[in-house]
Amino acid sequence: MLTPRQMSILAPTAILFWIVATAAIRFFPGAFVEPLRGDLAFATSIPVCWLCVVAVRRWAGLAREQLVAGVAFVVALAMLIDGSALRWAYQVYGDGGEVYRLGAAWLLWGYGVSLAIALAMAGEWGASKREAERLP
Repeated sequence: MLTPRQMSILAPTAILFWIVATAAIRFFPGAFVEPLRGDLAFATSIPVCWLCVVAVRRWAGLAREQLVAGVAFVVALAMLIDGSALRWAYQVYGDGGEVYRLGAAWLLWGYGVSLAIALAMAGEWGASKREAERLP
């Protein structure tokens, strides 16, 4: 269970991550609509997601058993912001439908990768609990 203090750290973290991701889509649309750059955006997001999970764990002081809940809280809040923005303020993402579609795909990919990394780091998926305790 997350404490109120941890949630008060995680909520602005979710907003910050959403702003950075949205800015990437808005100001670098070629990174999503050009085929090779789009593939690279997906691939390079994996280490970025790992860094974000590590940051969430450290900033909020999450114990291993709180990691999945903490990352899920951040992901859920960012997804709610994304869903609202894509419905009512889609212009924040850029100027065209292809940018919206491919940017949204990249966001969903990032959410899934982040949750998978959190599961692995917590020892809930792939790694044993003993291995997970050695992860940063």
